Amino acid sequence: MKFRVLPALLSLSLGSLLVQSTNAAVVFRPGEKAKYVAPGEEQFNGDAAELFDIGQKAEKDGNLKRAIGAYRQLVRKYPHDALAAGAAFRGAELYEKVHEYLEAAGTYRLVVTNYPTSPHFNEAIEGQFRIGEMYLAGKKLKVLGIPMATSMDRAVEIFAGVVRTAPYGKYTARAQFDIGLAREKQGANDAALQAYQAVIDKFPNDPIAADAQYQIGYIWFTASKGGTKDVSAATNSKTAFEDFLFRYPNSEKAPQARSNLEQLEHKTTTSSFEVARYYDKQKMYRAAVIYYNEVIRQQPGSAESEKAKKRIDQLRAKVGDKVLGPIQDQEAEKKKAAEQAKAKGPGQRGPASDSAPVLPPDLDSSLPPPPSEPSSVLPPGSSTEPASGATPEPSSTPGESADPGAASSSLDVSGSSEATASPTP
Repeated sequence: MKFRVLPALLSLSLGSLLVQSTNAAVVFRPGEKAKYVAPGEEQFNGDAAELFDIGQKAEKDGNLKRAIGAYRQLVRKYPHDALAAGAAFRGAELYEKVHEYLEAAGTYRLVVTNYPTSPHFNEAIEGQFRIGEMYLAGKKLKVLGIPMATSMDRAVEIFAGVVRTAPYGKYTARAQFDIGLAREKQGANDAALQAYQAVIDKFPNDPIAADAQYQIGYIWFTASKGGTKDVSAATNSKTAFEDFLFRYPNSEKAPQARSNLEQLEHKTTTSSFEVARYYDKQKMYRAAVIYYNEVIRQQPGSAESEKAKKRIDQLRAKVGDKVLGPIQDQEAEKKKAAEQAKAKGPGQRGPASDSAPVLPPDLDSSLPPPPSEPSSVLPPGSSTEPASGATPEPSSTPGESADPGAASSSLDVSGSSEATASPTP
């Protein structure tokens, strides 16, 4: 008998300690089993005024969970009462105080959505923004008290609520910018570009627009240095940084933007020179000359530019301007030669043309494969095409660039970058 009573006493003691440590309630009702009620889940009776008083008294007693429950019950039962807006806002503040941040953000949003005329409207917007930035900075979610991975999605959800419910508020532009930052941290660069572009389009006069324009350039810049196959990345980055410097020449990020542009110019020139060498090696001389000319245009006076000039002169001296001219001229020459051969009859051949010059040793070294889309470095206004059998050249020109805010391809920014991302203002 003694051994049976001991476990029962231990169980009762542990249950008592559990109830005391959690401030929970055990509800006893006639004919029913005892029911455990979590803190703040108690059912309160009374009208709106009585429930509000229960909440106020619980706050004074330091029982914040009970106070939250009373305020929540008031809002549920009497949503149109004059005390409901104040109860909802106070409940949100208490949620934040006890570190239940998602519930706090949701309750702040309820105040803004259901009670737009409340004197606490702006404070509720600020509360949402404050919690959103907390998650953006790396606040970890907790499930059953266990820290889980950081959730940028939660931050985006909160910021989107701010943008939606207060489109012209104090924190709206910054909330839209923070959506871009959250997506950028996730590696969702297409979504980030769209979010930053929305800042520029909707809030062009807000100081945060300058940071959004810089971040657009930075995302493309990082992609161009990270080995992306999207050849438009460098062009898009260049366009974004040039727009940034045009609109915000006095920004503290202007020096970094200029430095990034210099790196992009050098990278573009190097790429053009490598493409020219490839076509030169393949004896596609007209295409090679186009890219050599692009090198000269991009960085006149550079070492690559001098090599390009020298090689163009060698090709022109050996094969002549006709070989390097537009495809229309070459087709006309072929047609004329065919007609002459036909007139001479079978068995007669025309004079052999001069052989093309060999690529100099200083250029003939480990030539890279051609880019999948060499169009990004074609000279403006070029209407020529390679001779028959050559790799077709694209129609776009260096001046053309995709809209950074509506990028269609996913970017790989895993590579390192020398540029500096825009710090959070």
